[in-house]
Amino acid sequence: QVQLVESGGGLVQDGGSLRLSCAASGITFSDYTMTWYRQALGKQRELVAGITSNGSTNYADSVKGRFTIARDNAKNAVYLQMNSLKPEDTAVYYCNAERRVIIGRITYWGQGTQVTVSS
Repeated sequence: QVQLVESGGGLVQDGGSLRLSCAASGITFSDYTMTWYRQALGKQRELVAGITSNGSTNYADSVKGRFTIARDNAKNAVYLQMNSLKPEDTAVYYCNAERRVIIGRITYWGQGTQVTVSS
């Protein structure tokens, strides 16, 4: 059974920091691109940051310079360090694991963790 379990969310003041973690089980973690998405109330889910199996990263423009994604294949975990948080970063943050196969893609999602930034 595949599980992605996020942790580390919470309430933080404007300008504060949080570190999200996503622990994966049931997959060959090193084969997967890991991505953090977020969904604010009433808005569509959006990509925040991703890291490929070989360590290449990409970020949404809105978080560049403030957020850092990293992975630890030995621990089957991916992290999102979030600094200089803003109220507009308030959302449920989801961990995603994806890899390409011959017939398409295999994708898994975590249950999400709430991040609230107060002004």
